Amino acid sequence: MFDTILFPIDRSRQAAETATTALQLAQQHNSLLVLLSVVEPGDDAAAIEQMLNTARASFEQAGIRCDVIEREGKPAFVIGDVADEINADVIVMGTRGIALESDQQSTAARVIQLAPCPVLVVP
Repeated sequence: MFDTILFPIDRSRQAAETATTALQLAQQHNSLLVLLSVVEPGDDAAAIEQMLNTARASFEQAGIRCDVIEREGKPAFVIGDVADEINADVIVMGTRGIALESDQQSTAARVIQLAPCPVLVVP
């Protein structure tokens, strides 16, 4: 059912907690898990690369086929574009809560609007 799972990952606590759900889903469906890091200006490239390599090693140790993609841009748009490019069957991501400004949305809310596939948001 889910051949390809896109898992946008960053260094947040929510991403770490969501990793368990992504792992379980990938194991249940024998899926390819694609880790995506969206780099924004000012991000520490070395720290992001280390995070991706650590996450990849952890998933592969659990027997999951895993690819890594790193892109620059606005997270919600990049996530939607990558999901389309790789024909993701589902995007698994955490939520960061409600934006403080009424005209702003969380990344998860924006991804739901833009995604070409279902989005599983893990609280």
